[in-house]
Amino acid sequence: MSEQRVVVVTGASRGIGRSIAVEMAGPQSHIIVNYNSSPEAAKQTSALVESRGGASTAMQFNVADPTAVKAAFKQIIDAHGRVDVLVNNAGIAKDNLLALMKTGEWDDVLDTNLKGAFLCSQAVIKPMMRRHYGRIVNVTSVVGVIGNAGQCNYSAAKAGIIGLTRSLAREIISRNITVNAVAPGFIETEMTLAIPQKSREALLSQIPAARYGAPQDVAAAVAFLASDAAGYITGQVIHVNGGMFMG
Repeated sequence: MSEQRVVVVTGASRGIGRSIAVEMAGPQSHIIVNYNSSPEAAKQTSALVESRGGASTAMQFNVADPTAVKAAFKQIIDAHGRVDVLVNNAGIAKDNLLALMKTGEWDDVLDTNLKGAFLCSQAVIKPMMRRHYGRIVNVTSVVGVIGNAGQCNYSAAKAGIIGLTRSLAREIISRNITVNAVAPGFIETEMTLAIPQKSREALLSQIPAARYGAPQDVAAAVAFLASDAAGYITGQVIHVNGGMFMG
């Protein structure tokens, strides 16, 4: 069994997930890089983790598939003996106005972004409870708090993650397991680069910091909440948005 800190980051093949995996890398950590459909990108993330002295394993499984999640976490725990940190980052967007939204667009986003966090959290709870230690950090979004036109499915899923975070935090803090969330604002990733320039400019005008965030800004907050230094913090939502939302 591994003596390294075992960290599972879902959706870690690129963007914010990759930055989180790399930020948490080091000689005392083994980072499980989850991906669904980008094996080469996941290998690149693992290589970046290893370049910082950490161990890494890339694992393919769909967080929305209960059977796949159960099998994956059994494999992880069989190999390493535990999961110390779970970062629920996997997410997709299928934007559309509600009047035009297809049922599949709603279901796909809710299944990956919200049900995925539920399934992965459920898979680690009992092992964490047995060890009386654990850190769960969920990646939500500013739009889960303030909403966004054309993103009813995405906003609903991200708002659901906040409810999940606060409820689960109350259930398991007595076992020395914390559950927190990080809510990014507008972060420069492949997903946000696809937004039309005019919309990007309109978003920038709403950010008091007058700049878009970087994935590393989010990763730093996640790494802190996953650390021993944050042991007395639970049920919280840390907003990383340059002042876009203050509440």
